[in-house]
Amino acid sequence: MSDSKNFEVLTAEPVRLAHSPARRVRAWSREEKTRIVTETFAPGANVSAIARSHGLDPSQVYVWRRKALASGMVAPLTEASINPVKFTRFEAVGSDMVEIVVGDVVVRPGADVDPEHLSRVIRAVRSA
Repeated sequence: MSDSKNFEVLTAEPVRLAHSPARRVRAWSREEKTRIVTETFAPGANVSAIARSHGLDPSQVYVWRRKALASGMVAPLTEASINPVKFTRFEAVGSDMVEIVVGDVVVRPGADVDPEHLSRVIRAVRSA
């Protein structure tokens, strides 16, 4: 072992890699936060997917949701507030015509309608 009384002082600075730019801090307005949080309370909403679609980490959106719930500004849907699904009686008859009732809208597609097109029409009627 050496009896040397010399020592080195090492200093370090953060290294920025060329491929990882500095993270930009974004400021979200109250309106933007409200809009994003409101999206997450829609029936069947996927919070993580909504967060990613806005360029956010899902944990951030969950924080915003908790704060919104705690403040009483929003409330999650309860079973009582969801409109019940209503079924109607129908009779099967031999026909090429089908009648689909969505709320107060009746869709009568012909036998030759493309199933994908019919799906888009039904989705549009349901969202209206």
